[in-house]
Amino acid sequence: MFFHQKELQFHSKPDRPDPLYAKKLQEILGGQFGEISVAMQYMFQGWNTRGNEKYKDLVMDTGTEEFGHIEMIATMIARLLDDAPVNQQEDAASDPVIGAIMGGMNPHHAIVSGLGATPENSAGVPWNAGYIVASGNLLADFRTNLNAESQGRLQVARLYEMTEDKGVRKMLSFLLARDTMHQNQWIAAIKELEEKDGVIAPATVPKEWEATEFSHTLFNFSAGEESKAGSWTEGRAPDGAGNFEYVSSPEAHAEKPVLKPAPKYMHNTLPLDEESTEKSSTLDKLLGKDE
Repeated sequence: MFFHQKELQFHSKPDRPDPLYAKKLQEILGGQFGEISVAMQYMFQGWNTRGNEKYKDLVMDTGTEEFGHIEMIATMIARLLDDAPVNQQEDAASDPVIGAIMGGMNPHHAIVSGLGATPENSAGVPWNAGYIVASGNLLADFRTNLNAESQGRLQVARLYEMTEDKGVRKMLSFLLARDTMHQNQWIAAIKELEEKDGVIAPATVPKEWEATEFSHTLFNFSAGEESKAGSWTEGRAPDGAGNFEYVSSPEAHAEKPVLKPAPKYMHNTLPLDEESTEKSSTLDKLLGKDE
């Protein structure tokens, strides 16, 4: 059950309207790592959690919080669009720099949403449910959550750099702080799960399923050997199940594949031996050599 409280979670009022910045702000609303993505990701992870009630509660708490962030950003975008003239896109495009980089205000804000936020990114691409991960494996999911919060915080920091508006920066400062908390909580939860189940997900895969002779080897598939200098090429691996190894010139472990010809009803290209015969016959006819 959800209950909407009319007060915002945090301040969301710019010093002045700015339709171009409203377009930029759409990224942390409806982009791949925006608030819609993390809200839906956490909610589906929570709804799909079987048992493990403290983790279910953690993701549900955070997902519900993210819906509040969606409302804050949507409100900020609407206020940035206050009194935006419909011709602002054309006016902005008259400046070659702004026109080339931004292309003016988002026309969806004027045409589709009536000066309101839309569930899309800063390029106008609609939000996609394919952005979210809810696998049922909490360790795998929490690592995805950590990445989402890291990318989200990075984008908020970049947006902070792009404005001098104190009201906007005040909201972004709050979002930076909450992203810090969320990264910390996922790191803590990941460590807890790793202590219980080990660092490799999923922990339930039987050892006999795995070709363990390849489980701790780094293959050098790049020119040079700079990757050899890392801690991932020697010593004990984090899973404790083996030592790291480094192979500078990897060898193939299987023979060259040879596939049998496709049946004629598939109308594929003929194999070389048949194809050469067919071509010779056709060329002979064209050149009159078969007469």
